[in-house]
Amino acid sequence: MARMLGNTEHAFDSAKSQFWVVDANGLITDERENIDPDALPFARNTNEAGRQGLREGSSLVEVVRQVRPDVLLGLSGVGGLFSKEALEALKGSTSAKPAIFAMSNPTKNAECTPEEAFSIVGDNIIFASGSPFRDVDLGNGQIGHSNQGNNMYLFPGIGLGTLLSGSRIISDGMLQAAAERLAAYITEDEVLKGMIFPPISKIRDITKEVAAAVVKEAVEEDLAEGYRDIDARELQKICQNEEEVLEYVENSMWSPEYPTLVYKRG
Repeated sequence: MARMLGNTEHAFDSAKSQFWVVDANGLITDERENIDPDALPFARNTNEAGRQGLREGSSLVEVVRQVRPDVLLGLSGVGGLFSKEALEALKGSTSAKPAIFAMSNPTKNAECTPEEAFSIVGDNIIFASGSPFRDVDLGNGQIGHSNQGNNMYLFPGIGLGTLLSGSRIISDGMLQAAAERLAAYITEDEVLKGMIFPPISKIRDITKEVAAAVVKEAVEEDLAEGYRDIDARELQKICQNEEEVLEYVENSMWSPEYPTLVYKRG
């Protein structure tokens, strides 16, 4: 998010301000003792929380009710954490199409099911989970899409793009470029229908697109050292043309071809 806002200190602060982090002890503020180092950058200022009618340790339901978030993101590993009360509170979201991401695995640990999300919050939501769920029949021929946020959409392309760039590291920018390319793969019409991930049948084309974005970002960050007979200078030239970098990636991808085996008795 900070990258999209300009990668400045102000952009980072602006990105942080979009998150209200709640753990097993409630809302995390700067009053919390022994804060997890990973959560520390997102700890809310006590006065800021107070202006929202919240305090250190406020419950998830209280936070959702007061903040009116656009996205409810679950990374808890606690099945059913998004209770009926929490989902009811999300009806007050400032977004016309709030998103519910119940990302914990396996299925029994999902913060809520798509059936619960659609039945409680309403038809006009975006739902994604870490585990696979069936789409929901909303009636009148409408489908509530149960998107699965799976790393299979990104990891192959990130690995391939890093290899083909010759970069010795995978930077935050390369990861962000991969995510942005995947997001761009979905059309606005599909998003309006609640679809935020493409069909798995397109995985090879998605991998090609993601890998190309990673290669270009590695070159942009001066991390690319080239691969095999393509040195860094040649790679820079290739990346000046979108079609050429896509072709470079596609020609480097393995295409499985299985011969037909005929068994004959001797």
